[in-house]
Amino acid sequence: MLDSKIPKGSLNSKWEDYKGHCKLVNPANKRSLEVIVVGTGLAGASAAASLGELGYKVKAFCFQDSPRRAHSIAAQGGINAAKNYQNDGDSVFRLFYDTVKGGDYRAREANVHRLAEVSGNIIDQCVAQGVPFAREYGGLLSNRSFGGTQVQRTFYAAGQTGQQLLLGAYSALERQVALGNVKMYNRHEMLDIVKIDGKARGIIARNLINGELERHFGHAVLICSGGYGNVFFLSTNAMGSNVTAAWKATKNGAYFANPCFTQIHPTCIPVSGDHQSKLTLMSESLRNDGRIWVPKKQNDTRKAGDIPEEERDYYLERRYPAFGNLVPRDVASRAAKERCDAGYGVGTSKQAVFLDFAAAIERYGNIEVGKRQMSNVSKEEIIKLGKEVVAEKYGNLFDMYAKITGENPYETPMRIYPAVHYTMGGLWVDYELGTTVPGLYSLGEANFSDHGANRLGASALMQGLADGYFVIPYTVGNYLADEIRTKAIPTDHPAFVEAEKKVRDTINKFFAIKGTKSVDFYHKKLGKIMWDKCGMARNEQGLKEAIQEIKALRAEFWSNVRVPGEANEFNPELEKAGRVADFLELGELMCLDALNRRESCGGHFREESQTEDGEAKRDDENFSYVAAWEYKGEGQYELHKEPLVFEECKPTQRSYK
Repeated sequence: MLDSKIPKGSLNSKWEDYKGHCKLVNPANKRSLEVIVVGTGLAGASAAASLGELGYKVKAFCFQDSPRRAHSIAAQGGINAAKNYQNDGDSVFRLFYDTVKGGDYRAREANVHRLAEVSGNIIDQCVAQGVPFAREYGGLLSNRSFGGTQVQRTFYAAGQTGQQLLLGAYSALERQVALGNVKMYNRHEMLDIVKIDGKARGIIARNLINGELERHFGHAVLICSGGYGNVFFLSTNAMGSNVTAAWKATKNGAYFANPCFTQIHPTCIPVSGDHQSKLTLMSESLRNDGRIWVPKKQNDTRKAGDIPEEERDYYLERRYPAFGNLVPRDVASRAAKERCDAGYGVGTSKQAVFLDFAAAIERYGNIEVGKRQMSNVSKEEIIKLGKEVVAEKYGNLFDMYAKITGENPYETPMRIYPAVHYTMGGLWVDYELGTTVPGLYSLGEANFSDHGANRLGASALMQGLADGYFVIPYTVGNYLADEIRTKAIPTDHPAFVEAEKKVRDTINKFFAIKGTKSVDFYHKKLGKIMWDKCGMARNEQGLKEAIQEIKALRAEFWSNVRVPGEANEFNPELEKAGRVADFLELGELMCLDALNRRESCGGHFREESQTEDGEAKRDDENFSYVAAWEYKGEGQYELHKEPLVFEECKPTQRSYK
């Protein structure tokens, strides 16, 4: 039976009670305890900085040349917090409720409530670090809305919120590096977990510059390595993003939870051809002011500007009047797919819809006219003033779109289409963020805990920083308090030797194959199987086919992949080979999990389980649980179920109408 370690008592008091009763480590003992942090995005950087500041000896690892390169830097639109600055009815409870509902009642209440509780602290912490959040004219922090909410609680820094938050966490991390509390290992990739007497006691890492394998001891290991969206090959993730750290943890006994819960983001630049290696996100914040529409006539080839207002279908506003363009991402994505599949798509591929700012530009222009007390203003001047306001709010996003597509979004609507983005599944963790392996923790997108079957926009940054700054310092301390008598274990211990040999054998195996196909060849093939049969819509037949196709593809990969170069050198193809090998195993588990979950919820849409009007149809009686999968050997998994109990948010049919 999975023990989620949720404290007793009311939701409002669980976290305070936990902090008041957890074990502590005194400052002198912290100096002799070592913690390994794998990944230095928002979760990893904030955790390493916080633990270093507390006095622990921290080793932080990232495969990039700097923690500043972590994919957190690509987050655009904002970060949620229940500050209620707008006085529009927001509260900790409402943020908690919106998150549980947005996740389609497949998240753990206790973890989500804690997230909402500490959300306000995150903003205070980041402002103190100098994060340049947008401000109103009078100097107060500004807020905007995101999908799935009816209040304004999203703090932002233009369209580069992730970058600014990461620079804040990076600054805190580098301060601890300078003080000697954190040792930073750039260009290092974790390739295995080392377990001694059932506890995580270190990692094997590869120096990506010279290829050497290194052994590192830690009293505890924190996996903060992000999500696994690149299993689809084309996604909004950085091309280096991968599942390897979490998957090695899984193969060492950590359960993997809800792998089929992947999020398709509704506002991305559409695929333009087979040459692409990644997709580009257009921030959800654009849906604040942009209106999404398609022509009312099928296969309409006219330009957007030639289609009169009465011939446009603002389908989100039509189908979901209460939330309109700000419905959650899973709802918006499926609605776009439905319109395109029905023949109403736009652009040359017909796999796109319009995101139109014309009305917002005119509205903002009129507001400016009023503010400046101007009279007899021409339509052209109103539009010019409106464009200036939109440029101030979304300028870098508009510039990015123009550079990629060659089109001016101020003059013509953007074309967007859903794409793979965030992954809600990840390592199973308890309330303390501990996996099923003692001493092994998982933070941020690498774990499953806070988002259920669908992530609301602006909550990923919130979770990563909450876990790193405000949760793990207490929970890992509770574990390490019992480890103060454990001396640092020498890395010539047999467990380290065996783990390094296993990694080396795998590397040698790659070079021994001497096949004819590149790593990317197999990655693209896997991605097509996943997108076609485990993407925006899944069905039983397709998932069963996908499982068999992935098994065959994996066998072909291990017999015919070509990895050039040598092991003991800088070799990006070797790095990719290891990551794709893990994706080939994870992909099968994702399809298995999707096949097992015979319901539709959030981002997991089973075609056999939908309402009459095409909405997701949950089955709370049979599937109100976390699916935690235990690795039992290649292609072999045992399902463990953590029942989900809802005391405050009683599950209802999700409606945004």
